[in-house]
Amino acid sequence: MGNSKRNFLLVFCLILAGCGEPNQSSVSPAETAATEPSTILDAPLSETSRLNTWLDEQYEEQLDFSPQARTRLGEKTDNHLLDEVTDEASDIEMDWLRQSVASMREEFDYELLNEDGKLSFDMWEYSLDQAERYIPFRRHGYVFGRGGPQTFVPSFLLSFHTVDTEADLAAYVSRLEQIDRVLLDYLNLAQLSAVEGIRPPRFSYDFALTEIERVTSGVPFNNSDDTPNSPIWVDFQDKAESLFENDTIDSDQLQDYLEQARGILSGEVLLAYQQIQSWLEEDIVNTDEEPQGVWSLPDGQDFYTQRLSRMTTLDLTAQEIHDIGLAEVERLQAAMESIRQQVEFDGTLQEFFVFMREDDQFYYPNTDEGRQEFLDVNNQYLDAITEKLPEYFGRLPKAALEVRRVEAFREQPGAAQHYRSGSPDGSRPGVFYAHMSDMSTLAIYQIEDIAYHEGNPGHHMQISIQQELTDVPRFRTQYRTTAYTEGWGLYAEWLGKEMGGFEDPYSDFGRLSGEIWRAVRLVVDTGMHSLGWTEDQSVQYFLDNSPIPEGAVRSEVQRYFTGAGQATAYKIGMMNFQQARANAEEALGDKFDVRAFHDVVLGAGAVPMPMMHARVERWVQEQL
Repeated sequence: MGNSKRNFLLVFCLILAGCGEPNQSSVSPAETAATEPSTILDAPLSETSRLNTWLDEQYEEQLDFSPQARTRLGEKTDNHLLDEVTDEASDIEMDWLRQSVASMREEFDYELLNEDGKLSFDMWEYSLDQAERYIPFRRHGYVFGRGGPQTFVPSFLLSFHTVDTEADLAAYVSRLEQIDRVLLDYLNLAQLSAVEGIRPPRFSYDFALTEIERVTSGVPFNNSDDTPNSPIWVDFQDKAESLFENDTIDSDQLQDYLEQARGILSGEVLLAYQQIQSWLEEDIVNTDEEPQGVWSLPDGQDFYTQRLSRMTTLDLTAQEIHDIGLAEVERLQAAMESIRQQVEFDGTLQEFFVFMREDDQFYYPNTDEGRQEFLDVNNQYLDAITEKLPEYFGRLPKAALEVRRVEAFREQPGAAQHYRSGSPDGSRPGVFYAHMSDMSTLAIYQIEDIAYHEGNPGHHMQISIQQELTDVPRFRTQYRTTAYTEGWGLYAEWLGKEMGGFEDPYSDFGRLSGEIWRAVRLVVDTGMHSLGWTEDQSVQYFLDNSPIPEGAVRSEVQRYFTGAGQATAYKIGMMNFQQARANAEEALGDKFDVRAFHDVVLGAGAVPMPMMHARVERWVQEQL
């Protein structure tokens, strides 16, 4: 239920970053020792090398469908264009992918590929399979809501469009000229969905309207004397003035570019936002004030089945996932009860939840000083755990990591912290973002846990290593599956305990609260989308079974309503990583090397869970 309905193919194959040419030096010593026995035949190497070259060529063609993906990769090609987001553009790309996979099947002998070549072949096929499964439900994706195109279009320019030359600045102007086209194309998609009776819950429209007001409230959209500059105007000014300061453009050119940008933003861009605003205000009466899961949509149960398969990369039913969640909640509550006893809290576990949720000692003040302390403590935890990485990993990330507050125009109280990857060449760092407008939603005892999830050894480490791979086809450095990426993030929280973290019992309680949070998601997501749970029922289950602050809980539950199935990927993915490790430990005994295991898991990129298991099982057999 992503906001961008057009890029349903690119979602599987690119979006975040890229990599260089094949180079054996990117393989860690531990993994080299593990993989050498499987690469002794010249014929498989030759066929695999040919496939790798062909897939790199195909990936370059695929990138042509998304100038924005190229920009995210740090490339300047077509950096004057924004993506096409129409059904027609999606159909053209879909036809291309079908032809690409058909050509691969015809041109390459699968049996002549080595194991890594077979994995690349399988993943390229998998991208088509997932895209085909999505087609019947292309109208089911909610367009406007929290973080929809009303914010992610300008946010893309702020975060990714770099300006190093005058040509880059001219390209920025060109992209500003296309914002209205993109926004109105998204509006058309929302209207097409509405015709079929598919609309997000009412709160999504409310979020979108609030965000539109934020984006368009500043100069040059509104030129009142007491109005601050809008973020996108500040960004354009800063990037233009940097060229003036280094003598790339003169003062007349600077003023000309500023006038062009001001005119575009206050003209056609503002009009596009106003059109969206008018339609949302008119259509909001047709939305459900009491949100309902996707079961209520046309073909909703089939859509949810597709979403669960896509997000988990497994064929689990909603009931199976629901039952796993219930069992995990029970197990984790027993572990949390042990900590309640350890800190000698006088009361029940549920009363301990309330204490952890409401006691002032667990929250920084809602001030600039409190926010800075929050950022500082995150950095302290990340610095300490990063020093220990070589004990558990042979591969290490090269990219820098920063912890930042979310930009004001897209900040939401209680919204989840998140990671945005850097560029493959290291010119743009990876960023761990926190929503800090309401510090009462950011518990101190959860800082360590979330730092490991978003930073090291979690998302930053996994995604950076994937982007830095040079011994696989380039598309595999960008491929994302939610179960792998988010499952690794949750596995990283669990691994942090093994690495010596969570020495404070309250922080360890935070780790368990983070894990039970993801277990509760299995229950709540399936509850609302398959079993008909209400918003209040979902919120109450969350509050009864976790210490998560109520503000964060309500934000989470609303996110699940608009992103069916996504929340199930975290715990399911984590459990698969844990199971793969347990199987390897049992089979290898004293021969098990945790560094080699992690390098094998991370060395293939974010593959579907069955492919991850198969890779680990081959590695285990090579060690016996």
